[in-house]
Amino acid sequence: MQASPTDPPKRSITHMNTPPNTPLDGADAVLTDLDGVVYWGDDAVPYAIESLRACAGNLRLGFVTNNASRSSATVAAHLERLGLPASADDVITSAQVATGMLGELVAPGSAVLVIGGDGLFGEVRRAGFTVVARADESPQAVIQGFAHDVGWEQLTQASFALAATAEGKPIPWIATNLDQTIPVAGGVAPGNGALVDVVRATTGGEPLSAGKPQTAIYRQSAARLHVSSPLFIGDRLDTDVAGAKTAGLRSALVLTGVTSPPELLLAAADQRPDFILADLRDLHAPYTEPEQRPADGAWVAGDAAVREHGGKLEVIAAGSRPVELVRAAAAAIWHGDTDPHSVVIPEALSATSVG
Repeated sequence: MQASPTDPPKRSITHMNTPPNTPLDGADAVLTDLDGVVYWGDDAVPYAIESLRACAGNLRLGFVTNNASRSSATVAAHLERLGLPASADDVITSAQVATGMLGELVAPGSAVLVIGGDGLFGEVRRAGFTVVARADESPQAVIQGFAHDVGWEQLTQASFALAATAEGKPIPWIATNLDQTIPVAGGVAPGNGALVDVVRATTGGEPLSAGKPQTAIYRQSAARLHVSSPLFIGDRLDTDVAGAKTAGLRSALVLTGVTSPPELLLAAADQRPDFILADLRDLHAPYTEPEQRPADGAWVAGDAAVREHGGKLEVIAAGSRPVELVRAAAAAIWHGDTDPHSVVIPEALSATSVG
């Protein structure tokens, strides 16, 4: 855009954009993922509970999860045990969204083959459908979600059912989500997407997906809380961040879950978050937005400085906070002319532990 004669002189440093003071500025709510952001399995992620409690005084909190294995009431009770006030109305699950989709595809009361946990079974029954477990019970649809005890028999019955037809057409298949992995206390485990892949490979079919990154779950979350400018927090690029961007929401990626700094640096343009957080304490801290230094083209965040030159990433100053090094490196790659996947990332960044 052309500068007008009344514009102030250009600053000596080029901004990626004009940042707010903190990631929360301008937000009327916080929508947050759960696994890897608020808790790992039964245990709270360090600093997550107190940081979200500090938000609750001024902002609405909504908890948005692709994990369909538990009911919203069970999730809320888990959050309460960890010290975070929450009710079932504050929790939006992919099971709820998936069941809503089901109601648009099959008649009320239809038999539905359900794979998943108590949360998904409960939502399907509450919607008035008949739950069945076998293909020979003539299901009119298959709905598939994650549960720790999903095994060969359930996946086989889903495959059998999807190979059948209803009035000459394949029956609908809805996946609550397609997350390939799920963070747990012991590490990273297969998620619903990995289980869906088994049925996909067996049948050659392709499910509809209800959870993130589909926009329905974001829009339903904002509508339920009656908010218009939420900040979405997640730990995944391909679901949390990609979906938030598609839905037109600002997003923050927290490095306490499945995404590592090197993976973040290689993020596709439609999966790049507005904010990069070491942990949820950074919600309340002034955000150090990367700025480009004209003298050498380096990108600076806090006291960290990184330059991309000739397809190589050069750490000029590691700085005092690893997250600022990651922010500077991300800016250098994302604003460079080189294909991110061709950039050589130095060991200093590959080995950086932030969350």
